[in-house]
Amino acid sequence: MDLIPKPGQVVAAANNLAHRVVYGGLADLRPMPRTLIDDGVLREVYHYRPSGTSRTIGDPVLLVTPLAAPALCYDLRRGCSLVEHLVQQNRPTYLVEYGEVSFRNRSLGIEHWIEEVVPEAIRAVHEHSGRRPVHVVGWSLGGIFAALSAADRADLPIASLTILGSPVDVRQVPLVAPLRPLLNLSNGGGLVTQVYRALGGVPKPLVTRAYQLTSVQKVLTKPLAVATNLDDADFLAQIEAVDRFTASMTAYPGRTFGQLYHRFLKGNQLAGGTFELADRTIDLAAITAPVLVFAGSSDTIAPAPAVRAVRDHLTGAAEVRFELVPGGHLGMVTGRAARETTWRILDEWVAQWSGAAVPDLPETDGAIGTNPRRRYASAASRSL
Repeated sequence: MDLIPKPGQVVAAANNLAHRVVYGGLADLRPMPRTLIDDGVLREVYHYRPSGTSRTIGDPVLLVTPLAAPALCYDLRRGCSLVEHLVQQNRPTYLVEYGEVSFRNRSLGIEHWIEEVVPEAIRAVHEHSGRRPVHVVGWSLGGIFAALSAADRADLPIASLTILGSPVDVRQVPLVAPLRPLLNLSNGGGLVTQVYRALGGVPKPLVTRAYQLTSVQKVLTKPLAVATNLDDADFLAQIEAVDRFTASMTAYPGRTFGQLYHRFLKGNQLAGGTFELADRTIDLAAITAPVLVFAGSSDTIAPAPAVRAVRDHLTGAAEVRFELVPGGHLGMVTGRAARETTWRILDEWVAQWSGAAVPDLPETDGAIGTNPRRRYASAASRSL
């Protein structure tokens, strides 16, 4: 609104306020219709139903959620939902999420997601879509899980890999820099370690608070932003949807958080392009699928330099493309500007790499297991 509002702005603001009072909000928060097609321990794979009588076309897209963040990151609200956009493009659209993490999941480590959750989700989508190659899209930690799975499993039928806001080099994250001397002083018995071990993980309230602290400036200026945009229904609806997203955070399993804390945050292990897992080393250079990397121009959790660092390690990829787009950590995926930037670029990328030849998964009698390389003696080569 202008400093001295125009008559039309006053009317629009009054209508928005009335709508919020009568209906409780302006955002259309209805989730896109979906069907569960596969599940397991902290793994739920959903297929989003096509709109109307339309038939889906092309290769499927699998959206990989990060830990702690809800699937709302991809389906924030009607009119600003990546899922809705893909479905309206008649693209076969799938998502893997993890459900509620409890104390009994405290012993699960990162290998659970890299060896089982992501590969099993890709397998389920591959089979459900008529054995078509899968475009894997991961945001934040979901992008890291997807990349490590692709590097570890050359036999997965991946058509392309898209990484959104995934910090590979945490030295480039200003939020972490002031804490690094303190992290380096602590040892295995440090306070953080003792807390997450005692709690069996990081509970939901702490995850929510930590996410809010990463954007404390926006939290403090939110009342002013709302007041100056009372005439903008789309802006107000986005604020409502983001508030719901933040309130829907989930917990971290204890062992997984411990690995993230010690290996990623303190050790910055992935900055070298490799990751030590059980009895082997996963090298990002082993990824042969084409890779699209996005960074948000105002992202404080995963600044562009921290995300861009992955390019140096993707030496085996058929193509590597980096895009800097408007928005913060969530906004780059599902912000209002993402509709004309991130989504359009992703559309072009998926269309470019659809129909490429990829190795098919071997026939199996069920779960892949905890160490896929022991199940499959050799990995199929990829031709792109």
